[in-house]
Amino acid sequence: MKVSLKRVNDAVHFEASAPSSAVKVHIDGSPDLGGQELGVRPMEMVLMALASCSSLDLVSILKKQKQVIDHFSVDVEAERREQIPNIFTKIHMYFHLKGTIDPAKAERAAELAVKKYCSVHDMLVAGGVEISYSVEISN
Repeated sequence: MKVSLKRVNDAVHFEASAPSSAVKVHIDGSPDLGGQELGVRPMEMVLMALASCSSLDLVSILKKQKQVIDHFSVDVEAERREQIPNIFTKIHMYFHLKGTIDPAKAERAAELAVKKYCSVHDMLVAGGVEISYSVEISN
């Protein structure tokens, strides 16, 4: 696996790319580092990686179980310690699903997606981060 990062301006705005996609990801630092709100911050990207890693498998599992997903989204909230480096200490993912979905299947799929298949989850947990999640289904 390989990614590339290049600086875009005189401040701390970067553009990341990977051979697997033509899409460029813009990354920027906080204003106290000279950031100009031109991209996501690195720690936000970690949360996005956790959410997307879990979601890819969760949706895949539910589709294999013939569950009808009309809407899927995830909100992620995290706490960071005060001392530098300001690493995450707790993360909670809120999975929001809408459709014809068996709640028991959704709960089991979420457990497998987050705790068994998501490598981002495992890396964060190995670093001492407490990760939890909840599943909300509406019709």
